[in-house]
Amino acid sequence: MNKRDFLQRGLLLAISGLVSPALLARARDEKFLAEARATPIAEGPFTLPALPYAFNALEPHIDARTMEIHHDAHHKTYVSKLNEAVVGKPQEKMSLAELLASASKQPDAVRNNAGGHWNHSMFWQILAAKGGGQPTGSLAADLTKTFGSYEKFQEEFAKAATGRFGSGWAWLSVDKAGKLFISSTPNQDNPLMDLPGVQRGTPILGLDVWEHAYYLKYQNKRPDYVKAFWNAVNWSAVGQRYDAARKS
Repeated sequence: MNKRDFLQRGLLLAISGLVSPALLARARDEKFLAEARATPIAEGPFTLPALPYAFNALEPHIDARTMEIHHDAHHKTYVSKLNEAVVGKPQEKMSLAELLASASKQPDAVRNNAGGHWNHSMFWQILAAKGGGQPTGSLAADLTKTFGSYEKFQEEFAKAATGRFGSGWAWLSVDKAGKLFISSTPNQDNPLMDLPGVQRGTPILGLDVWEHAYYLKYQNKRPDYVKAFWNAVNWSAVGQRYDAARKS
């Protein structure tokens, strides 16, 4: 290494030491967002659903920039890569539900991106600008029956979300017997998938605990993000999912 290279490396190290991880993450995500927006979704059977509210609708609990990057970059990328993975193959004619139900037989590109597409599509729907509060009706009664109280349910769900090592999701689901259960899955897996070690059921509430879902605002404080999440939950939508799952 010559003197010039040595000095340049030293300068870069000095600068990086002055920049917080949050700023570095923001710069990385800004680049990712710009590239994602400039790239059209690959042609195929799957499409990116529109976000059902403005990017800033969930503030101050989930910030607008995170929502923008989360939907317009991350979710868009899952959809595009899923289309690329199925084009010209038998999976191209399969529904998203069929891909999830046969996840154990699918290549990683299909499993991961089908999961990412389904998980995020649900996630947007169970959040709302005027969310929060508590569930009502049959869901509220069942939560109390199953977990002891709404507060104990929150505690158990938070444990699943904060206890997930690395990237993944926390879920509230309904099993085939119509019973509620809490679980956690890695990466973009979910309870609809026929995977070893995954408790099967129909998710009615899900929380994304990948860092891209919260790092810009909460950095490494995942418990704070999980706590804030309750203020944005659309319990009406979750209740509708609960009723539908119990009837199916």
